Amino acid sequence: MKDIRILVLDDEKVFRKEIKEFLDGEGFTALTAERPSEAFEILKENQIDIMILDLRLPEMDGLQVLEKVKNEYPDIEVIMITGHGDMDAVINAMRLGAVEFFPKPFRLLDMRAAIQRTKRYISLHEQLKEISQTYSLVSKDLIESIGSEIIGNSFGIRQVVDLMGKVAKTDNTSVLITGESGTGKELVARGIHYLSSRKKSYFYAVNCSAIPDSLFESEFFGHKKGAFTGANEDKAGWFEVAHGGTLFLDEVVEMQPAMQSKLLRVLEERKIRRIGSSVDIPIDVRIIAATNQDVNKLIEEGKFRSDLYYRLNSFQIHIPPLRERKEDIPLLLDYYLKHISKKLGKKITSVDPMIEKAMLNYSFPGNVREMRNMIERAIILSDSGRLTMKNFVGLIAPQVESNTSGVIGEDIFDLELIEKIVIMKALEKTGYKKSEAAQLLNITRQALDRRIEKYDINL
Repeated sequence: MKDIRILVLDDEKVFRKEIKEFLDGEGFTALTAERPSEAFEILKENQIDIMILDLRLPEMDGLQVLEKVKNEYPDIEVIMITGHGDMDAVINAMRLGAVEFFPKPFRLLDMRAAIQRTKRYISLHEQLKEISQTYSLVSKDLIESIGSEIIGNSFGIRQVVDLMGKVAKTDNTSVLITGESGTGKELVARGIHYLSSRKKSYFYAVNCSAIPDSLFESEFFGHKKGAFTGANEDKAGWFEVAHGGTLFLDEVVEMQPAMQSKLLRVLEERKIRRIGSSVDIPIDVRIIAATNQDVNKLIEEGKFRSDLYYRLNSFQIHIPPLRERKEDIPLLLDYYLKHISKKLGKKITSVDPMIEKAMLNYSFPGNVREMRNMIERAIILSDSGRLTMKNFVGLIAPQVESNTSGVIGEDIFDLELIEKIVIMKALEKTGYKKSEAAQLLNITRQALDRRIEKYDINL
């Protein structure tokens, strides 16, 4: 979790100084304000997590400040303090959203405990927000068209969508999604979840290669308070979080053998046990796993259990790489140009036709993800409403065979492409002497320079 930033608003200078020194010593980032107007200026310029707020203040009282803070900055948690024992104020503060209320004087250690409780609350709130955003992503992207970005008319992608719809109708069937990095394995998993009866529950994605071995069991199964050093409270694991929904295990083959065995047992018994507990917890989760590696080779090398593979591979969906479905590239290019330019607020009025041709000749080792990132970077680099080859770093314009007589064939009607080919022929014929090429083309040298830049012709 990120560092906690605390704003102390109190008109007593001695108290502000004392609590700031204490909070700084505890590893928090503490800011102070004497007046509400000063505090709201700080809030405009800084990300604040917790506010320690005195009840009696100049300009406006603490309850008014609390109400304004919760209206304008609802994610900030507020701890109220006062030197006057007023039960009505306590009740009103809690109604307005304060999480704690302390009478002065109080022990700083008690304040630290309150901050730690609030910190845990903020952490849980962030987790719930992440899960909510996950569900919103499913709803927004996949309700509209079985998955925004699952785009294409190729046989391969149509088969993927067809298989998604079929397996979604089953409730517990485990799915293994294979495909190279960047092909959209998680998006397909989200689509299966949304299309299934589990769509109203959580879709939780886990990258198995990013979890340290020492935390693997705790993250998967959870733990009881006191189960090991640092286990200061009960914690639900991923299986419990995804109960009733879908747990997506990306790069599942990265699991260590010991964890593979425990995962297999969970899939067979449909129950888990938290670390430090003796109680079994039933779970109802669909497992969707994914990998970009050759599982059969890993099994032969003894790096992945065959019995776990067969359990996960009840239903397999393979996503073909982009280079094997090039007919989808124009559709993806059109979609991402519109989608990303709208997101970035940059209007793209025209696109050099050589870009699509270059993409059709490119192998896209990073697949759709690479294509999306390439287009986003190009739009960011663009200083005008026109995208040219120079905006696409790493993309090479197709070479034109200019020494053959029939280069501009009867089936080419793209005026810009024809102009580029003619310019390249003129440059080649004159040994790349711009003045002579311009004379041959019957244009000025400056006009030739502009066209060379426009078409991103490398000399």
